[in-house]
Amino acid sequence: MSEEPGLDSPSAPATAGPTGADASKPVEEWVTGDEPATGPQLSYLATLAREADEQIPDELTKAQASELIDRLQQETGRGTDGSTS
Repeated sequence: MSEEPGLDSPSAPATAGPTGADASKPVEEWVTGDEPATGPQLSYLATLAREADEQIPDELTKAQASELIDRLQQETGRGTDGSTS
């Protein structure tokens, strides 16, 4: 069984790239970066956006969602040290 980890879990990677993607690879080089954002990405973005008091744009790609997750994690402090408080 191959499931994508929950992106809002403490063990989730800081970069929410597509399953199997090399997180060190720039998002513009992802083969699947232009595909629609995944359910887990959108769920985690909803949590981050709520904490940052921001709106999530409609119809994000995987790459756009990952970049937005990175920015909102920095803004909210989530994902920086493994804590989710």
